[in-house]
Amino acid sequence: MRLTIERAVLLKALNHVQSVVERRNTIPILSNVLLQAQNEGLRLSATDLDIEISETAHAEVARAGATSAPAHSLYDFVRKLPENAPIKLELTGDDPRLFISAARVKLHLPVLPADDFPLMPADGFETRFSIHPTDLAKLIEKTRFAISTEETRYYLNGIFFHTVVDGGEAKLRAVATDGHRLALANVAAPDGAQGMPGVIVPRKTITELHRLLADATEPVEVAVSQQKVKFTLDQAVLTSKLIDGSFPEYARVIPKENAKVLKIDNKGFAEAVDRVATVSAERSRSVRLALETDKVTLTVNNPDAGVATEYLPADYSAEPMEIGFNARYLLDVAGQIEGQDAIFELNDSGSPTLVREEGDADALYVLMPLRV
Repeated sequence: MRLTIERAVLLKALNHVQSVVERRNTIPILSNVLLQAQNEGLRLSATDLDIEISETAHAEVARAGATSAPAHSLYDFVRKLPENAPIKLELTGDDPRLFISAARVKLHLPVLPADDFPLMPADGFETRFSIHPTDLAKLIEKTRFAISTEETRYYLNGIFFHTVVDGGEAKLRAVATDGHRLALANVAAPDGAQGMPGVIVPRKTITELHRLLADATEPVEVAVSQQKVKFTLDQAVLTSKLIDGSFPEYARVIPKENAKVLKIDNKGFAEAVDRVATVSAERSRSVRLALETDKVTLTVNNPDAGVATEYLPADYSAEPMEIGFNARYLLDVAGQIEGQDAIFELNDSGSPTLVREEGDADALYVLMPLRV
């Protein structure tokens, strides 16, 4: 194998693929990135056996071939090379190491056989469709903060993607919940997505997909089966196993008849929550909201740290009530609202609260209250 590749091109591809490689591996080949020099360029692949990312980078290939080299060492070395430095990669039968050179710098890396590298099967996908990268990014960004990190409830450790009919229109929907809050977002269902199986995409896959979407310019090709999902973004391909479990009947926890409506400036509300939460207890992070006519008072009472109170003007005309929330959850939801006002639909101090953005019917959030 012998090729020449630009530093920026190799660095971008390595940055995309090496992030799935775990720092500690009991299987040596999983610490490596697969390098395949082909006519169309250099194809790089990395996996942790649950996720696989591959990307083809433009390169001048003098001799085709394949090998695997330590992913993090290669990435760190290329990252520290001078900018605009052409990089030469060579593997010969005389030296059982990968030879890398750029400008005045040379490196020899140990390799493992390419044939030992475990690649995921590329077939078996029943549903295929294309989606604009901004739409897919919206589904992720509006919901990923609510993914559970509790490993015992593994079926909540991802985003649930499925299609629904909402308001007479087919929608592709993403839902995430940790049992304390729920986030839901819709986009128009792309052609071919209708009838796709409901799938739970793992948290790590969501993180890697979101990173790839930052550089995506063309429509994303999505392929779905009962066991795995594949995203093709420009020259990168992300394939992942799905979470084998049943997502809960989330519609049951979305309140339908919360009659008390609070409309409040989202930015000012978030800043006030952040201020009063300064003295909140680390465990509960609880903040109490006292709602009165055209006014909301935020209070945090922590015997060990003090008492903080702030009141805000608001549009509220229902009967007075008090309700408590986790301050971090309030801030997470506020961070998803792009418009000026947030709409809170409430029932009583012990029932779930529905939060929406004014003018956005394709996203909603549910918060479970705290006793304060």
